Amino acid sequence: MPLLAGAKTWCQGHAMPAEAIRFDIQSLGEAFRRGKLTPTALVTEVDRRIAAAGADAVWIDRLSADELYARAAELEALSPIRLPLYGIPFALKDNIDVAGRTTTAGCPAYAYRAAEDAPVVRALLDAGAILVGKTNLDQFATGLVGTRSPYGIPGNSFDPRYIPGGSSSGSAVAVAKGLVSFALGTDTAGSGRVPAAFNNIVGLKPSRGLLSTRGVVPACRSLDCVSIFALTADDAAQVLDVTAVFDVRDVFARPTPPAFEVFPVRTPARFRFGLPRVAQREFFGDRSAEEAFDAAVERLQGLGGTAVEIDFEPFLEVARLLYDGPWVEERRAAVGDFITGHPADIDPVVRRIIADAPAKTAVEVYRAYYRLKAFRRTIGRLWRTIDLLVTPTAATIYSIRQIQDDPVGLNENLGYYTNFMNLLDLAAVAVPTGFLARGLPFGVTLCAPAFTEARLLAVGDSLHRASGVPLGASDQVLPAKASTSDPDSTRSGERVEIAVVGAHLSGMPLNHQLTDLGGILARQTRTAACYRLHALPDSQPPKPGLIRSDDGQPIELEVWQLSYEAFGRFVSKVSAPLAIGTIELEDGTEVQGFLCEAYAVKGAPDISAFGGWRAFVGSPST
Repeated sequence: MPLLAGAKTWCQGHAMPAEAIRFDIQSLGEAFRRGKLTPTALVTEVDRRIAAAGADAVWIDRLSADELYARAAELEALSPIRLPLYGIPFALKDNIDVAGRTTTAGCPAYAYRAAEDAPVVRALLDAGAILVGKTNLDQFATGLVGTRSPYGIPGNSFDPRYIPGGSSSGSAVAVAKGLVSFALGTDTAGSGRVPAAFNNIVGLKPSRGLLSTRGVVPACRSLDCVSIFALTADDAAQVLDVTAVFDVRDVFARPTPPAFEVFPVRTPARFRFGLPRVAQREFFGDRSAEEAFDAAVERLQGLGGTAVEIDFEPFLEVARLLYDGPWVEERRAAVGDFITGHPADIDPVVRRIIADAPAKTAVEVYRAYYRLKAFRRTIGRLWRTIDLLVTPTAATIYSIRQIQDDPVGLNENLGYYTNFMNLLDLAAVAVPTGFLARGLPFGVTLCAPAFTEARLLAVGDSLHRASGVPLGASDQVLPAKASTSDPDSTRSGERVEIAVVGAHLSGMPLNHQLTDLGGILARQTRTAACYRLHALPDSQPPKPGLIRSDDGQPIELEVWQLSYEAFGRFVSKVSAPLAIGTIELEDGTEVQGFLCEAYAVKGAPDISAFGGWRAFVGSPST
């Protein structure tokens, strides 16, 4: 009998067939707000779906009927308008703590009862989400396959003979099968992306330190990220918005830059995406995967992207560092003592990777660190020529039998396009883009430097929609974007960028001229080192003048986005001696922005030494 058998499935007067429920966050949220669904009805439907899935090895720990009913009743006393994730069901990888519940990390002998919620869990609960249970994983989050667990192997959502991907196997399958709307996993070397690709869902690997990892059983603490599995990029953004809270108690947490944005804006009309040279692309003999990647590249070009082939070898060198370098030793620092003391309780492959790996000397650790720093410098220059990098999420997919025959070698193949991400401090989103000839999902990963989640989610969302694939393992298509009557409608429509350096900066007297026109702050950056800034005399409100100069320096600025119509209205108000011209940024790109006619700065104080207008007006001498 289902866990919640006998409970009402729908609100009185709004009966609907259970199969009509779409579990993306946007659809459920609308149903709650319109009174078509209650949390009690929702958890009843969740249970029906879980019961129908049978013994699928997805769950390690599920909440009881009483607990789910109590949570539903608690929410029904509140307004769905005030809680961003009101009534949304979710799951957690069982290496993340929930107060009063057991955390196993995929190893029963290791299990402990958590004293408090991990901060990411507490944030989700405070936002109104409903925790359904904790999911299966490769033991100690070690693997990309999903087969290294004493709790069984969650079958791939499309063919149970194939692997689900790991290590966040249960979380990905739970979302793909529509058992929950989203799930949290972790990602050290690809565990939050490979399972997404193998189950036709979105996998967001946020920037390191953006989501707190306190209350998470560590794999490599310096690299670990809490990841998000969702049906759509918009859903992933909503979860990110709730969980991206700086945790002062997490020593690896990082505050976001001032211009950081979560929600994706419209994909730019033109963008440059890098991809490995043809000779450097690896599919391990899977011609179908190669064709699927080529099709995804063509779709990106159709969305306005320009493909730029890049030398992928530095990325591959960094990927080799992950397991040839000292980071396996970091896994040993996390759970090595337990594994050594409980060898019979450990999956043999996991024990082989962590406990049996040769130890590194301090000298080897430093040498690996120096090599990584050099690669970061080399690869850092690449981002001047591209906006993002596109690769297959995984080169191919294997059957469970194949993995059992070669558990380490084939796992390494799956990390070809994933292992370098966290070492290079990149953000990444894996999105579904099609299917292989044998009916299994295929997807690509978009990545860029840390804190570029909004850009990646925007392009990923457009690519996902253009690919025409269903939501997870269902036959439902992507829901329509929010209507233009929504408060966030200013995010839709093609936009043009404009750089501001003075009174139009955030918090400055003329900034309202941008916000009144629906302007969106895209980023804070600096000019190239060929400009000087002057304080214009007798201007009201006070304004600076930016001019190009052979002996210049970088000047701080903000880049704002306006619709084409709003841009025209804004520019029409610009008066001499200021003008709109082309400004070169420090990354080598160009953008339209405020410049000043040369005659106006003669005799005007040169304030370039302050580095920007904000620093100048805030100085004691001003």
